Amino acid sequence: MKKIVLAALVVAFVAGCSTNPTTAPVEDKSSGTDPSAASTAGGASTSGTSTAGVAGSNTGSGVNPLKDPNNVLSKRSIYFEYDSFTVSDQYKALVEAHAKYLAANRNARVALQGHADERGSREYNIALGQKRADAVKRMMTLLGVQETIVETVSFGEEKPKNAGHDETSWTENRRVDIIYAGE
Repeated sequence: MKKIVLAALVVAFVAGCSTNPTTAPVEDKSSGTDPSAASTAGGASTSGTSTAGVAGSNTGSGVNPLKDPNNVLSKRSIYFEYDSFTVSDQYKALVEAHAKYLAANRNARVALQGHADERGSREYNIALGQKRADAVKRMMTLLGVQETIVETVSFGEEKPKNAGHDETSWTENRRVDIIYAGE
């Protein structure tokens, strides 16, 4: 029975990812806009970030793809809706790009750091941050990443990206950060 349920989940996940997008959202830190909202006029563009060179350890130009701002792998935060640990469609391509890199670079190690905004109790936010990190890890392992190279940890509300006390700040704080070992 467990095998049937697992097979059904894998089929549903693959079907949901069948469009295989080649771009991921780009966060515009200069405008102070909601990082989970894609802008089409005057703000951050969601196109133009190529996944070329994702699988290899460099893009052919000698630049580390993890540090190349033109490579999707330089984007390291996955943002979540309020009180949710579901990876939105907007960030699935980003998780997939990191999973491809990790699957191709078996010596790479990664920590997924889960975060929450300041609303809710400390215990609730620690649990929510952990669920967020675990959700990203689950996606990566379904995409072929060895479970042993991915560590998850939750900081809850303890390490905010934005110290403000408004919706814009909270939106930036509901996230999972992807941290590669040695960086």
